[in-house]
Amino acid sequence: MESIGEAKKRCRRVMERVERLDSSKITTSCKGTLLKLASSELNFLSSTHLHQSLPLSVNIGHLEAVVHILEQPFITSVSRVCKPIPLSLGTGNGEESDCCGAKGVYLDIVCTLNRNPVWFLVSDRNRKYVSWEGCSGHKGLRTRIQEVLDAARSSLTLKPSSVILFFCNGLDQCVRLKLQDEFGAYDCAVEFPDCSFDFLEEAESEWINVLARSFQGASILEVKVDHVGPSVLDHEIKYSTPDVVGTEISERHIDMSLGASFFSLIAGMKFCSLHVEDLGDLLYQNDLINFDTTALIALVSGISNGGTDKLLAAPETEMRLRFKGNYKFVIAQVLSEIQNPIHEELSGVISGKRGIICETVHSEFKELVLMCGGPKEKQRADRLLKCLM
Repeated sequence: MESIGEAKKRCRRVMERVERLDSSKITTSCKGTLLKLASSELNFLSSTHLHQSLPLSVNIGHLEAVVHILEQPFITSVSRVCKPIPLSLGTGNGEESDCCGAKGVYLDIVCTLNRNPVWFLVSDRNRKYVSWEGCSGHKGLRTRIQEVLDAARSSLTLKPSSVILFFCNGLDQCVRLKLQDEFGAYDCAVEFPDCSFDFLEEAESEWINVLARSFQGASILEVKVDHVGPSVLDHEIKYSTPDVVGTEISERHIDMSLGASFFSLIAGMKFCSLHVEDLGDLLYQNDLINFDTTALIALVSGISNGGTDKLLAAPETEMRLRFKGNYKFVIAQVLSEIQNPIHEELSGVISGKRGIICETVHSEFKELVLMCGGPKEKQRADRLLKCLM
């Protein structure tokens, strides 16, 4: 258990490190904000009501992480730290956007990273307490990130290319996978030092203490602002369309996080049941389209649903390890998708049509998706099959 004296020492060292930050890359106002926060923490620790034997709940670890990021040479043009940004921002057509409430959305750092504008969210929480969904009135990680992304897309003057998520104490694998699946998060390519060192020469002592904060277990993820699909705060779109047997499919839900182009294809098709028993004269109509296994895979594949940038940005060694002998094939598919997006090519063909598949294709498709598909690909496959007969 950390003592009050040790926590105070950390506060003072943070204040000294803030003072030493290069003024050419951070505004005086930002420095003042950090100094005020550290001073407030120090004043709290100096309160007479604190008892030495009680466990401390301090915020200095969060400030240490923020300063650690700001000290890196690739971080420049720091314009905002540890403050919310207003969300009533112009949308470019004279209207106002207020996507997440009047108070704004909190950000830890607004800056440039290797000359690219980025926003940082920093968490010093124990990885066990980083929850995906909110509870007891607290927002979960999912909602918070979505609010930040919505604000980023609506911002005119501060719009970032990416949002960087810096988890000082790492992240549970289940939460990491959800970030990857829903927001396209991937490991940040920029390497941050594993440790933050500082030196403290004690008064009336010949000893120099080395103060170190380890970030060796940190998880640093990046989310491209323009890569993520439409908002998932209201992520189920309700609509109604006639099905093949003349009944109404009311309030059918489509998860927009599965991809905007995929949603567009699904929305453009005539819906029908996979298990229609009495087709009658339906098979003689001219609005049917017969899918083979290859076409179905192409529709739900991550490559055709916005995954090209992520795959091309990944290191070649990682790609070869992941796809093994299929590496060249996957890269060829990625390049083909960039040149001729499959959803765009098929949208005009299947729009207004009823999709049909044979039992063999149905079995093959389900088996391939089960064995090789990722979580989102499996969700898309499930949605697609519900639209076919």
